Formats: sequence, C-alpha cells, structure tokens
Amino acid sequence: MTLARRLVGEGVGTALLLVAVVGSGIMADRLSGGNAAIALLANSLATGGALVALIVTFAPVSGAHFNPAVTVALAARGQLQWMPAAAYVAVQFAAAILGVVAAHAMFGLPLLEWSQKARPGLGQIWAEFIATFGLLAIVLSCAASASRAVPYAVAAYITGAYWFTSSTSFANPAVTVARTFTNTFTGIGQGDVPGFLLAQGMAVVVAVPLFAWFFRDRLEGSG
Repeated sequence: MTLARRLVGEGVGTALLLVAVVGSGIMADRLSGGNAAIALLANSLATGGALVALIVTFAPVSGAHFNPAVTVALAARGQLQWMPAAAYVAVQFAAAILGVVAAHAMFGLPLLEWSQKARPGLGQIWAEFIATFGLLAIVLSCAASASRAVPYAVAAYITGAYWFTSSTSFANPAVTVARTFTNTFTGIGQGDVPGFLLAQGMAVVVAVPLFAWFFRDRLEGSG
C-alpha cells in the first residue's frame, strides 16, 4: 500500500467519522425534543457503530488511526515513521473539517460556522486526559498483542466514554478542532480548545512510556 493510498484512505475514514459524529448529533438533537440524555444516547450509539465499520473498512488501507494522538503514539513506539506520521496528522485535521462540511450539507446548515457551545472548566480538561489515555491504552495494548479486537474495543470504549466523561470524550485533536466549526449539539467553543488539546497531548506523553514498560518483555522478545 503506497503512502498516497494510505493518506487518501486515512482522509476518507476521518471525514466519515466526523460525518457520523456531527450528523448523528444534529439528527439526535432534532428528534429528541430537547431531551439532552436521549440526544447523547443516540449520538454515542451512532458514533460507536460507525467506528466499528470504519475501522474494519480502513484498517487494511491506512491502519485506521483517524486521530493525531493515535498516530503520534504509534510513531513514538516505532510502529510508524515520523515523516508519514506528519502527513497522516495533516490529512486527519483537513479531513475532519471536510467531514463537518459534509454533515452540515446534509442537514441544510451553513457549511462552516463557529461553535458557540462552551465546554469550560478543569473538570472537562481532566476528562479529556482520561478519555484520550483510555483510548491510547486500548490501541497500544492491542497493537502490542496483535489483537484483532481493535474495532470493537475502540468503539465500545468511545461509546461508554461519551457517558462517563464530563467532556463527552472527544479524545482526538483533529475531532476537537473540527468541532469548533459546527454550532450544533457536538460543537465546542474556540476558547475551550487549547485546554482539550493540552490534555490530549499529555495523555500521549503518559500512555506511550507506560505501555512500552508494560509490554517491554514481549517487544524485546519479538525483536
């Protein structure tokens, strides 16, 4: 699989992920009659279902990262070279925004609009650390053990994390930035983005060495 094919696959998969997240949020908000719990339930189930399908589809093409935190973590573990990793990250950010555009177009909304939805406070920043760390724990553990359960484990975790984190589990820098361009149920105000990105980055810093230590004997044995 050439790098060009991998990047296109990564871009298409990331865009479709944002279509699922934002589109299901819009639909859920419109149909829930103002009941935020029902809207969040619908949003989380749609996202989890889409994640399984997208990871199964694009894992053979690009690895189905869809997430700069995952890409950087895998590069830090030596499972991806840094130059391709940088290209992956650029594609993920651009494709995530295009996914928002596609979702808005389906529902007759302005293609891009600044979100006014505030998600303030240290509690939500801490929640983003927890959400991202948990996601990386699954990805790094499955990568080290060559598990084939990645699509189901990731989707189950993200679906659950919608509910057990106060931030509703963005756990993804590209998703976080892209969601500043949707003034809908899943949006996030620009002012809250730096804290989310910092927490997600710190999760990478903590998770990578921890899981390298957990699996050191296995990795050394395979080398």
